[in-house]
Amino acid sequence: MNNIYKQIADLSEKYKNKTAENLSKLVQIKSVSLEEKEVQLELKRQMIEAGFDEVKIDGLGNVLGRIGNGKKILAIDAHMDTVDFGNMDNWEFDPLSGEIKDGFVHGRGTVDQEGGAAAFVTSGKILKELGFDKDLTIYFVGSVMEEDCDGLCWKYIVEEEKIKPDYAISTEPTNLNIYRGHRGRMEIRVSFKGVSSHGSAPERGKNAIYMASKVALEIEKLNNRLAFDEFLGKGSVTISEFKSGSPSLCAVADYAHLHLDRRLTWGETKESAVAEIEELIKGIDAKVEVLNYEETSYTGKKYGMEKYYPTWKMPEDHEIVQVGVNAFKSLYGNKPKIDKWTFSTNGVTINGFYNIPIIGFGPGNEVLAHAPNEKVPIEDLRVASAFYASFAYKLAENIK
Repeated sequence: MNNIYKQIADLSEKYKNKTAENLSKLVQIKSVSLEEKEVQLELKRQMIEAGFDEVKIDGLGNVLGRIGNGKKILAIDAHMDTVDFGNMDNWEFDPLSGEIKDGFVHGRGTVDQEGGAAAFVTSGKILKELGFDKDLTIYFVGSVMEEDCDGLCWKYIVEEEKIKPDYAISTEPTNLNIYRGHRGRMEIRVSFKGVSSHGSAPERGKNAIYMASKVALEIEKLNNRLAFDEFLGKGSVTISEFKSGSPSLCAVADYAHLHLDRRLTWGETKESAVAEIEELIKGIDAKVEVLNYEETSYTGKKYGMEKYYPTWKMPEDHEIVQVGVNAFKSLYGNKPKIDKWTFSTNGVTINGFYNIPIIGFGPGNEVLAHAPNEKVPIEDLRVASAFYASFAYKLAENIK
C-alpha cells in the first residue's frame, strides 16, 4: 500500500470513535426538512473543530466547508434533513438517542444520511493532518430540503452561490459500494372536471370520480408496459393520492385528481411521461401537469423548482467511477462492487441537470432509509471517512 493511503487508513481507524460521536451528536437533533437550523450549526461546529479552511452557511441554509484552493472542484454531499419517525410502536429504541452500542450508531438519520456527513468531517480532518496541498478545492456540503425536493439545494448552490463542481460524490448509503446512477422521478397531477348535480339524480351531472377511476385503471396497465434498462431497471408509475370534491355529500363529484409517482428509467423524459398520460385522457375533460415545489427554508429564503428529477447514470469506464475504484483498491486491495440506488438522490440535479460527473459512496444500507430502527455500523463510517480522503488524493493525481 502506498504510504499516503496507509496513513489515511490508519487515521480513519484512529478517529473512528470520534466519527461515531460526531454522528451521535447530529442524530440527537431532530432535523426534518425545513427545520435543519440546529443540526446545521452543529455540523458547522464540527467542521471548524476539524480544521477546515473555511466554513459558511449559504442563503438557503446549506453548510459549505472548504479545504484547498485548487482550480478543479470536488464536492462531497450529504443532506442533513431527515424524514419523521413514523409509528413509534415500530421503534425498538429512541430515534433521537444517537446511542453508540454494539458497533452501531442508532437513530433517525444515521443511514439517511447524516452518517455520510460525520464520515466526511473526519475525512477533512485527515486531509488537514496529512497537509493536503494538491491543486484541488474540496467542498464538503451539508445540504438541506432533500427529502422534500431532491436536488433543490444544488440548484441553489450552482445558480445562486455560483459554485459548480467538476466532480461530486454523494454520501447517500451504498453499503460501501460505488453507485453510478439511479432512476429519475417526477410528480404529476391529473385533474378531472365534472359537473355536479343532486345526488338523487346523478344522471343530470358528470361524475369526476368515475372519470378519474377509469383513467386510474389505465394507469395501472401503463405501469406494466413502461421502458426497461439493463442497469437501472424498469420505469414505473403508481397513484399515490386520489382526491375528489363536490358541493356536498349529497351531490355528484365535480372535481377529482390523481397524484402520480412516476419513476423514469434511462431514455424516459419529462415530455415522454406526460405524453403517455395525455394519451390516456383523450376525449375526457382533464388536464395533466407537472407539479412545482416552493417552500421557505429555515433561513427565510423562499426557493423552488419543478418536481422533475432527471434519470442519470455514469458509464462504468468513466473517469470518476474508475478514480473511485482505484481509491478503494489503494486502501483495501480489492475492487468494490459497482451498483445503483433504488431511490432518488441529489444526483438528479448534480448530474441530471448540470452534467457534473458524480458517484455515490456512503455508509449504511439503503434498506434502512425511512425505516424504523435505523442504525449504521461504526466500521462503515470508518471506511467511508478513509474513502473520501483517498478519493481526493487519487483525483488530484488524475487531473495533473
